[in-house]
Formats: sequence, structure tokens, C-alpha cells
Amino acid sequence: MKTNFATTRTRRSDLTSRHKTFGDFFCLVCRNFVSAEAALSGVHNRNHCPYCLSSRHLDLYEAGDRLSACKARMRPVALTLKKTSKKYNQPNQGEMMLIHICNECGQLSINRIAADDDIETVFEIFEGSRKLNAEMKALLTQADIAILEAGDNRLVRERLLGRSWN
Repeated sequence: MKTNFATTRTRRSDLTSRHKTFGDFFCLVCRNFVSAEAALSGVHNRNHCPYCLSSRHLDLYEAGDRLSACKARMRPVALTLKKTSKKYNQPNQGEMMLIHICNECGQLSINRIAADDDIETVFEIFEGSRKLNAEMKALLTQADIAILEAGDNRLVRERLLGRSWN
């Protein structure tokens, strides 16, 4: 059986062009151009701005599905640690993640911090999360999301800066 390489190439280019439909974008908040190139960001489903960390409500069921009809702005509200399924789970384990909330429908979303995200802005989100109102804290608790608190300052610095800080 012969392989038709022309057909294979066409199919690959079709997939690539479909992927780019949900690729690069202009941020809804700061209007900066954002590349969705995984080689720059280290993530495959980019939907938040690396400058202001605002996101867009694109996904409905899972990262990258792009099925949400909402499409509204999502603002970053706090940081959390991704839950791990390891049998001997240690405290403060798991990847540090951004928590976003949709301005229109109130949907919560947890997103990976990308390699090109502005570190100072991530720190600002962490500092700002200390001032969350009781309603927002209750919403996060109800969704079983534990935010990083003031006592996690060292952990946040170590995760973002890559070494132990006092």
C-alpha cells in the first residue's frame, strides 16, 4: 500500500491552520499582541495575556476545547497549587496556577502560568489576593480552590524565581 505524501501534507497543514484560528490574539484589556506559540510560552492552550494576565472565557469543559459561548474577559484573582494525584501528597506540592473569574458569567478557571508571563504582575496578583472580599473567598472555597495566602510568600518566590529566598 502506497502512502500519499501530498495528502498527508495537506491534512497536516489543515490541522495547523485550524489550530491557528485560536492562536495569536490581541489582549482585551491591555491591547498587546499575544503570541500563542508554545515555544515562547511553554503552554499549548494560551488564552491569557503574559503582560496583564487577563484571560478570555474560551474553554467550557477542558483546556483548549474553545467551546464556551461567553468569550468575555476573565480577570486574574489569585494563585493556587494544582492538585496532584500522588499517593503520598506532600503539602505545597503541585504546579503554581493562576485563578481567573469571568466578568460576565462568574465561571472560575485555573490556568498554567506561562514561561513568558510577567513575573511582577504574577506577584501583584498574589499580593492582591490577600484583599479578596468574603464573597470571592466563599466562591473559591465552594469550588474547592485553595488560594495561596500570605504565609506562602516564600513558596511563591521559589516557584517564580527558581531558588530559595528569605
